[in-house]
Amino acid sequence: MILSDKEIKDKRKDDIQKLFSITPAQYPDRSAKWLFEEKDNIRGLIEIVSNDIVDYLDFNRVKEHSRSYITDTLKELESDMVFSMPFQYENRTDELIVYILIEHQSTVDPMMGFRMLQYMCQIWDDQRRELQATNQPKSLWRLKPILPIVFYTGEQRWKNPINLMEIVDTPDLLERCVPTFDTMLLSVKHTDPSDLIKSDNPFGMLLKVMQLETANEAALREAMRDLLVYIGSLDNVSRSQQYNVLLYLYQMIHFRRPEVERDDLREFIDTLSHNQEVKNMVLTGAEALIQKGKKEGIEEGIEEGIEQGEILAKQDSVIKLIRHRFDEVPEHILNQLGQIKDQSILDSLFDQVLNVEDLVEVDLPD
Repeated sequence: MILSDKEIKDKRKDDIQKLFSITPAQYPDRSAKWLFEEKDNIRGLIEIVSNDIVDYLDFNRVKEHSRSYITDTLKELESDMVFSMPFQYENRTDELIVYILIEHQSTVDPMMGFRMLQYMCQIWDDQRRELQATNQPKSLWRLKPILPIVFYTGEQRWKNPINLMEIVDTPDLLERCVPTFDTMLLSVKHTDPSDLIKSDNPFGMLLKVMQLETANEAALREAMRDLLVYIGSLDNVSRSQQYNVLLYLYQMIHFRRPEVERDDLREFIDTLSHNQEVKNMVLTGAEALIQKGKKEGIEEGIEEGIEQGEILAKQDSVIKLIRHRFDEVPEHILNQLGQIKDQSILDSLFDQVLNVEDLVEVDLPD
């Protein structure tokens, strides 16, 4: 469906509102989902994790699928992102469709192999129901292949392979009974930068910036300069990808950098943005929202009278400390911290995290 200019502007205004009206705890997951709304970034990811198949995929015909593959009672098992696209291989005359399953993680999950199997089975079951609705003979039914990818943005090293053999207690004689499948893992913070930029896709350069999102300001500026200069030097970068990258940088600055740096870093991006049309599109919406928050004394637009900027800062401090103190922090705890608005509770939690030896000793409110 082709959108009108007004529909595009309205959608982008909505994008900006959604991307900035979140809590720090929600930022890693929401920003990752935003990145992969852009098909060129999906291509960039696959170029890094499985470059041998990228030329066979038709990214111009990518389709995003609903993530509601399971019943409401098991909603927490819902996967992050599912896409499909045609796969052309060895002169096949029929069109093979491949499903791309991208699961974002900001913490290490030892049970990731099992979770990925659950997601894949749900996708295949969805395909089975579609086949059933066609009334084709079962002898002709064929399920579509799935490329499972874990996009990991956490600080802790992901040491173990993502497979079932790691977590199934089985003797050697029974290993053949354990399902096996390859899951691609991209650990953004621990991948050699040279491996991120092997192709000419700007997505790899953006991941280099992501590696330095909490580094010193000079290092971050250098990485952002490299990215923006590189984008400006390419003729084949779409307006859509430029928009996606620029807005991601604005959001990263908003949620990952100290407030004292933010205005200078935004100005730095403005100076280096080469496509004035795209830059204006981002600046108009993002700056308007940021300035609105400053004027009203609220950055997130929640109920009147709450000093949201202070709340967000305290939430961010607790989350950073808890990630620093403990190797594995369940996603639901980070989400729970992002929902706490009482500053006295956040102060208490900060003191607890600072002094306890085990995460279970932290008394989180219901």
